[in-house]
Amino acid sequence: MLTGKRILLGVTGGIAAYKAVYLLRDFQKAGAEVRVTMTPSATRFVGSETFSALSRTPVAMDVFSTQEDDSWTRHIHWGEWADIFVIAPCTANTLSKVVHGASDNMLTATVLAARCPVLICPTMDGEMYESPAVSENLKTARTMGFHILEPDTGYLASGLDAKGRLPDSGAILEKADTIIQNSRQKGPLSGKKVLVSAGPTREFIDPVRFISNPSSGKMGIAMADGAVRLGADVTLLKGPVSVQETERMNTEPFVSADDLFKLAKSHADSDIIIMAAAVADLKPDEIYKNKVKKESASDVLKLTRTPDILQWLGNHKKENQCLIGFAMETEDIEDNAGRKLEKKNLDWICANSISDNDTGFESDTNTIILMSKEARQEFKGPKLEIAIRILHEIFDPKG
Repeated sequence: MLTGKRILLGVTGGIAAYKAVYLLRDFQKAGAEVRVTMTPSATRFVGSETFSALSRTPVAMDVFSTQEDDSWTRHIHWGEWADIFVIAPCTANTLSKVVHGASDNMLTATVLAARCPVLICPTMDGEMYESPAVSENLKTARTMGFHILEPDTGYLASGLDAKGRLPDSGAILEKADTIIQNSRQKGPLSGKKVLVSAGPTREFIDPVRFISNPSSGKMGIAMADGAVRLGADVTLLKGPVSVQETERMNTEPFVSADDLFKLAKSHADSDIIIMAAAVADLKPDEIYKNKVKKESASDVLKLTRTPDILQWLGNHKKENQCLIGFAMETEDIEDNAGRKLEKKNLDWICANSISDNDTGFESDTNTIILMSKEARQEFKGPKLEIAIRILHEIFDPKG
C-alpha cells in the first residue's frame, strides 16, 4: 500500500518508543523508504543505532553534529524529502513543542520545515491524555492542520488501564496512506497537466552505433516524481535509461531527438512543460541500414542539426503556460543559462555544471541554479529533494 512512499518517522521519549522499531519494519514491508529522527530522550528507551541499522540511514537527532557536515540543514532536506512525517510515539512534551513552534532538537525543527503532512500519534500514560493541557494542545494541533491518530485504550506501562496506548502498526500505516493520497489531491499542482522529459537521445549511425551522452535521466525523473507528489497529472517522456520513476504517471518512450520532438508537440498543450532531457544537438546526415564495416568505413561522418525542441516550445508557448528548461554547462554557467532563458522564451531555467564530482550525469546529487528573469535561487542535495524544492519555489513559494 505504501510502495515507493517516503516516510519520515519521528520517535520521542516514551516507553512506546520500542514499538517504533516494529513500526519502521512494517513501513518497509509495505514498500516504503523510511528515515528516522529521534529526540535525545528517546534514546533512553531505544538506541539510535537500532534505527540506523534498520533504516540503513543515519538517525537525525542533533541539530549540530560534530560527525556530519550537513547535519544542521538536514531538517530542511528531510522535510522536503518525505511524503509524510509520522511522529510515533509523540509524548505530551513533544506535542506541546510542536504546537508552540519550539525547535530545540532535530525532530521539532523538522516539523517546522516539513512540506509534507504530519501525523501525530499521541502516546502517554495515566490520565495525561485527558488532561486539560494535552486536550487543548491536540485541539490546537488539529486547527493548525496536523493529523492526529488517537491512542488506544488498554493496559499501560504504569499498570493502569486507560487511553494512551500507541495504536497497532496496521492502523498507523492505513492512516498514513490515506493522508498521503488526500494530500496529493490538494497539492499546489493539483489539476495541472505536467509534461516532463528525461534521459538522453540516441542518434543512430547504423543499427549498432549511435551518438549520445551519459545522461542517466535521474534529474528529469526526479522532477516528474516531485510533480506527482505535489498533485500533478504527469506525463513523462523517457529516453533510453534504466532508472525507474517511483510514482504513478503516464510514461511514453523516445529514442532520438526526432522521436522526442513528435511527442513534445503532441503534449504541447500541457499547463507546465519541464524539458530536462539531454538532447543531442547533432545527428548523422545518413543512417546506414546495415552495420558499417571497419574496412569500408569513411574517416568522415557528416552531421546535421537535430530539431531545437525547446525553441519550438518557446515559440509556441500558450498563455499562462509555464516552460522550464535545463542547461548543463562546463563554464560560465549563469551567463550561458541566462542567454538560453531569453533566447528560448523560457519562464525558468535550471542550470548546473558537469565539472563537479557530485553533480551532473549519473550522480544522485546535484547543484542547481534556478533562474528566471527576476529571480535566482541555488539548491544543493539529492536530486528528488532538489526537484521538490524547485517546484515549490516556482509554484508554491509561500507554502
